Amino acid sequence: MSSETVSSAWCGTIANDQQPRPPYRVGVALALGTFLWLGPYLGVNAVLLPARVAEISPDSKATVIALLSTSAMIVATIANIIFGALSDLTRSRFGRRTPWIIAGSIASAAMLLVVNTATSVGLLVIYWCIYQLFLNAIVAPLIAVIADRTAPRHRGVITSMYALGYSIGLYGGQTIGAQFLDKVGAGFVMMAVLTLIAGPVAAILMREESSAHMPKKKFDGTMLLENFSFPRHGARDYYHALFGKFLIISANFAISGYQLYILTDYMSQDESGASHYISVISICLMVTALIASAAAGPISDKIERRKLPVIVSSVLIAIGALTPFFANKPWTMIVYGVVAGLGMGMYNAVDQALNIEVLPNPDTAAKDLGILNLANTGGQILGPVLAATFISAIGYQAVFPMAALFAVLGAVLVGLIRSVK
Repeated sequence: MSSETVSSAWCGTIANDQQPRPPYRVGVALALGTFLWLGPYLGVNAVLLPARVAEISPDSKATVIALLSTSAMIVATIANIIFGALSDLTRSRFGRRTPWIIAGSIASAAMLLVVNTATSVGLLVIYWCIYQLFLNAIVAPLIAVIADRTAPRHRGVITSMYALGYSIGLYGGQTIGAQFLDKVGAGFVMMAVLTLIAGPVAAILMREESSAHMPKKKFDGTMLLENFSFPRHGARDYYHALFGKFLIISANFAISGYQLYILTDYMSQDESGASHYISVISICLMVTALIASAAAGPISDKIERRKLPVIVSSVLIAIGALTPFFANKPWTMIVYGVVAGLGMGMYNAVDQALNIEVLPNPDTAAKDLGILNLANTGGQILGPVLAATFISAIGYQAVFPMAALFAVLGAVLVGLIRSVK
């Protein structure tokens, strides 16, 4: 058993009196594992995939990105529930989460190499959806490690560590991707290699306990309904958190998912200029997010509040998102990077702690957190879809107030949560 707890019979959860100090090793595993799957995903999704689409279908690139996003969102919805539930039910000497995150890393890396070979829109959609399927075999089980291995009083600290990895992946991945705009194929290979090591690195560091001794659930209708469906009882706050997250993440990715086209089509930058500004914006987002991530979680633990930091972060995201509305100049995107980066860093540091505290059933933590994480994946996908709709109907300038409104509405929904302070 881990030396970071005093219990000798781990059963899938940790109480405050069992964990006198934060499980920092688990936090490091989460940070590195998250960076190694998210960085490649965002580097591809925000930079390399749009570049590949521009090569395959230059005259309808916004529509193709929307098609890719919509298809991937449907696959991710199903995959989050299935892999989260399978992870909850897994009984093995390697634990519940480890087998899935390792298998997901291997399969996701392989599919990135396959995506790179696509020569038509149809193949690109099929390959991208299969990649999304395998990617969520990492995502849902890895998030559940926070609920499994962290006592409530330490969740702010550990989610801050998770958020550091998330922030570096979120913005560092785009920075890495931007370096490969003139050699997209090499970029896909680099992202595949990083994805390949995500699961093994996390598994080695967190050293998950065996789950072989945990009670097995009888395979019947009740078990299927409980483990493979959306929560149905005592889940009011859970759904407020779900849809609040969905709106906030959509707001952020409506802009970041289209920043290449915003810079080239709205701000009239050439490929070299766009690459430069994507790197600068990503660094601004990453640095400010890292600062906010490091501070927000421990502060949340100290003041024993989860909602307030999330609400403040949403307002910062709204302010940052609205800035480019007033001028089609690259400096406004840098301002967005600084302000929204602070907001996203604060949000990521506290959001997962909030999510765990609104779970209706700890026995289905991975499945329920997987559904909540669907708001992350879905927001990353829906944001660009909505952006494409507004760009086609009105123009690029409409994206920014839309994103700001979504962030504010997300804050309102989080404010309506009753069971968490």
